[in-house]
Amino acid sequence: MDSGHIKKVTFAGLLITLGIIFGDIGTSPLYTFQTILKEGGAATEELVLGAISCVFWTLTLQTTFKYILITLQADNKGEGGIFSLYALVRRYGKKLMFPAMIGAGTLLADGIITPPISVTSAIEGLNGVKGLEGSIVPGNHLVMGLVLTILVLLFIFQRFGAKVVGGAFGPIMFLWFMMLGVLGLNQIVHYPQIFIALNPVYGFKLLTVHPKGFWLLGAVFLCTTGAEALYSDLGHCGRRNIQVSWIFVKVTLVLNYLGQGAWVLLQHKQDLGDVNPFFAIVPHGYLLPSIIVATAATIIASQALISGSFTLISEAISLNFWPKVRVKFPTTVRGQIYIPSINWILCVGCILVVLYFKTSEAMTAAYGFSITIAMLMTTVLVYYFLRYVKHYPLWIVVIILILFVSVESSFFVANAVKIVKRLFFLVFEIGLIFTMYVWYRARKITNRFLTFGNMKEYLPLLDDLSKDESIPKFATHAIFLTKANNTFQVEDRVIYSIFSRKPKRADIYWFVHVERTDEPYTMEYSVEELKKDKVIRVEFRLGFRIQPRINLMMRKVVKEMVINNELDITSPYPSLSKHNLAADFVFVILENFLSSDNEFKAGDGFILNSYFFLKHLSLSDDKSFGLDTSETRTEKIPMVVTPFTKMELKRTCFKIYE
Repeated sequence: MDSGHIKKVTFAGLLITLGIIFGDIGTSPLYTFQTILKEGGAATEELVLGAISCVFWTLTLQTTFKYILITLQADNKGEGGIFSLYALVRRYGKKLMFPAMIGAGTLLADGIITPPISVTSAIEGLNGVKGLEGSIVPGNHLVMGLVLTILVLLFIFQRFGAKVVGGAFGPIMFLWFMMLGVLGLNQIVHYPQIFIALNPVYGFKLLTVHPKGFWLLGAVFLCTTGAEALYSDLGHCGRRNIQVSWIFVKVTLVLNYLGQGAWVLLQHKQDLGDVNPFFAIVPHGYLLPSIIVATAATIIASQALISGSFTLISEAISLNFWPKVRVKFPTTVRGQIYIPSINWILCVGCILVVLYFKTSEAMTAAYGFSITIAMLMTTVLVYYFLRYVKHYPLWIVVIILILFVSVESSFFVANAVKIVKRLFFLVFEIGLIFTMYVWYRARKITNRFLTFGNMKEYLPLLDDLSKDESIPKFATHAIFLTKANNTFQVEDRVIYSIFSRKPKRADIYWFVHVERTDEPYTMEYSVEELKKDKVIRVEFRLGFRIQPRINLMMRKVVKEMVINNELDITSPYPSLSKHNLAADFVFVILENFLSSDNEFKAGDGFILNSYFFLKHLSLSDDKSFGLDTSETRTEKIPMVVTPFTKMELKRTCFKIYE
């Protein structure tokens, strides 16, 4: 699977889909039903049947209808995720960057709580293993130590990429889902009338009649964890593979929930204590193997979530929502990346979650608020996709919108009561969204004050400068990065750098422009010679999932031009040319810094100061563009956005001494 993309429905494709896509939602039976019973109080028939009904219809409305049938249609050349969706619809609304930023920030916050919940739930199952009952108590040091060890090792191995273990993901998850279904059926045969729980009437009665009623939705929501991440991983497997494999996944999930419910009703007890129905339905002799499989499944689910976070940040950088950070490519698999800074932020976050909450029960009590916001933001963008890209009739789109907003708003309100328990995450989420907003807003402000000149006017000057041997040569080939979309435009600051600072004499001037496309994997370039053998413009068209390795890309451009006899790169110096050595190439990077000559309004001043603080912490332009430092010259340019207009400086005298 070198491409990393499977489009046709095949057995291998379905197996890989199980490993990549459904890990998060597939491990939710570990804690969902237990949490509902805990929050619901007495395990009555009303609670059990109503809980299963709510779970079934949540999986049907949210996961099946919204994501599997509707949202997966919004594939951007095969890629999914909130930024891929934003790239499809951003031209249809000026403010659509806000739902994109909020959705991405809250989805990233999900990455620091889902792995601890899943892994902790699996490890806590050891409490039922004979001989370990007293030592594996939820929240004790042994449980936390095991969970932390697994999570830290998981984050350490990210630098090597998931390709090494990726081949085992599918078979393990297939075994996991088969285990879910078999365990559920094993209980259902003893209490087949549990199937009446699929009737939505029981769910409606639970939400309206039960003392805690509506507020139990916060626990019910746990069953659909991973639905948003499911869309984000669309590009790895293809829509059809996801849709077909979901049939199998949903059947096994529902069977397991039904089995847990059947077991609870067969106990004829309203107080189950700390027993987790998931592990209670496992035959005692198979408990330890099932815990091992559950732990492997939670690790796979965590791996998918971490990889999705890397992809999300990579897209955010390309779409100017995030500061430039180091991005690595640990394997040859297309789209597989590793971002060290995000990896260790998530790692520290997960460790703090485990140390703070200690038990899976406490973690689930704080979960749900962020992801419901992410789902609502996706719904907003899906509305624009269905209306303006797919051209669905307005009345159909409105009905779909009302359905999704009603369901997700209910989950949001039910989860909002958890906000006091999750202030830890709130700070993290606000920080992520604030960073995206500052970076995006500041880029808009700085671009507003970016002025361009007419390249046609400067072509004769560049020719004259190139021939003026009284000026020391700066480089044989001088390469400047430009933001100008128009072929015959160039930033005034670039012209200032060439002519007005120390003049940069070169034999050939190159102007390189990078255009980001709304497609994920575009890799194209064009070459225009503005003045014969003197001024060349190269434009790269790169998808939002492509890292701009400009140094390597320019080498390929130059190589192809040499092969086509369009360029001679032999050194102009006689001592070197007789040995057929190549000429020198120098990249010139112009970096802005905030001049002290600015007089800001409060808002712009705060945004720009925050922006340049983040810029100081982020990757430099030469490294972010993949340029070798030995071939790069960086110039600092003062940025004056709002200069002082009033300067009351009084002249007192003027003297000349002989």
